[in-house]
Amino acid sequence: MGLGLSALTRLAGSKVIERAGLRKPVQNLVSAGTRNGFRVAGAAGRTFKSAQKLGKPARLAPAEDTGLFDLTPSEDQQLIVETVTEFAAEQLRPAAADADAKLHAPEGLLSRAAELGITLVGIPEELGGVGTERSVVTNALVAEALAHGDLGLAVAVLAPSAVSTALVSYGDEQQQADYLPAFVGENVPAAALALQERTALFDPFKPATKARRTPKGYQLDGVKSLVPRAADAELFIVSADLEGRGPALFLVESSNSGVTIESEPAMGLRGAATGKLHLEKVALPAGALLGGGKAEVFTEVVRLSRLGWAALAAGTAKAVLDYVVPYVNERKAFGEPVSHRQAVAFSVADIAIELEGLRLVALRAAARAEQGKPYAREVALARKLAADKGMQIGSAGVQLLGGHGFVKEHPVERWYRDLRAIGVMEGAVLL
Repeated sequence: MGLGLSALTRLAGSKVIERAGLRKPVQNLVSAGTRNGFRVAGAAGRTFKSAQKLGKPARLAPAEDTGLFDLTPSEDQQLIVETVTEFAAEQLRPAAADADAKLHAPEGLLSRAAELGITLVGIPEELGGVGTERSVVTNALVAEALAHGDLGLAVAVLAPSAVSTALVSYGDEQQQADYLPAFVGENVPAAALALQERTALFDPFKPATKARRTPKGYQLDGVKSLVPRAADAELFIVSADLEGRGPALFLVESSNSGVTIESEPAMGLRGAATGKLHLEKVALPAGALLGGGKAEVFTEVVRLSRLGWAALAAGTAKAVLDYVVPYVNERKAFGEPVSHRQAVAFSVADIAIELEGLRLVALRAAARAEQGKPYAREVALARKLAADKGMQIGSAGVQLLGGHGFVKEHPVERWYRDLRAIGVMEGAVLL
């Protein structure tokens, strides 16, 4: 899109265009492209094919049930979190403002993120990963650590692992053999879990995207919204209503005929390079249906996605808290730090209280999901807290900085915009 706009901009200034009387139409095209983005064919990347034959799907076993709700991380978890936290501080945080302005992650950043091996944790050893049991808590801690650096870039980093996690949990042996080998190599493909649609009060269980059976498989028609890294993605997991019977998940390669991408910049998550995924008479083989189209599979995907957004909200809310505490202690008014004012001190305390509650509920839901226990109630609570308190914390962060909270010199205005996405987003991440 950037190259296209650059070429059209040069064309708009050409004397040839002036003589031909086409300057105004070309300028209108440049303006429309800048405002809406170009609609282009899906990224034609690698050809996915089986690297090995599997006798049965490889699954991760539930974690051991200790009977205790213990949030003390294991040594492995502590090492992973420390590594990801360091990466977020050194790589994501400094790049966030530029990514927000340019609507794209800096060159090479996502490749460096892939080198962390985030996707490997959720892939069984027999498929080339390092996973031995379900790691929902570990994934939540990783999402939280990444979001402390930047929420938009965290979504961009985690988008491929949402697809690989879904394939491990619900893919059959052929789907795993075809796609998972690419996620354990050095060049992890951009991929996305596309549930969101541009509908008021969108209900993920009632997608407008339609899927109908054909003699050779399925045909998909519809539009998915706010898909992270849409222009770069080589593989999508897309939700669609299967002939009026309810939502189902389908594997869609970007090279499929009828797949096009349109840029869709939003208020927040701009570093995630969100876009629209257009599906026009996309023909899929019978093997593209994920999880057999079972309702319980789709329900679990929605719940684990919402849990992921709760973890991301906790990470960014912690970033707000860590930023405002030194600010209010150092900022002086009337000869003393503004933190000496009761209203300021109470506002900071409220952020800390709400953050702790959100984090505890989210991790409890993650622990129950990891152990194979019912966790619907906990996810619902985490989702509600993340949507309400996350936005409240973002707003309080801006308010505590006063006039400084409104300008881009400080990151709180970006965190506020990003946190507003928590209440509307579905899909994109998966724990």
